[in-house]
Amino acid sequence: MNGKAIGAAEFKAKCLNLIDQMADDGEPIVITKRGKPVAVLSPIADAAKPTSIIGAMKGSVLNYDDPFSPAIVDDDWDASR
Repeated sequence: MNGKAIGAAEFKAKCLNLIDQMADDGEPIVITKRGKPVAVLSPIADAAKPTSIIGAMKGSVLNYDDPFSPAIVDDDWDASR
């Protein structure tokens, strides 16, 4: 196994400290239960800064006919229903 191995009970007790330690050294932590690996805590691949929301939907509009036309035809609307 690559990285460090730690028992589930110890991981539960020291979870936040282990996350901080892993963030500092980048080494994954294997969590074991009764000596068998059950999970791996590893740093995310792209820990880059979050991108701006401005322009996030750029290129997602597929059809843009007339934004000011009514959504339905007047004949389809019946207020007495």
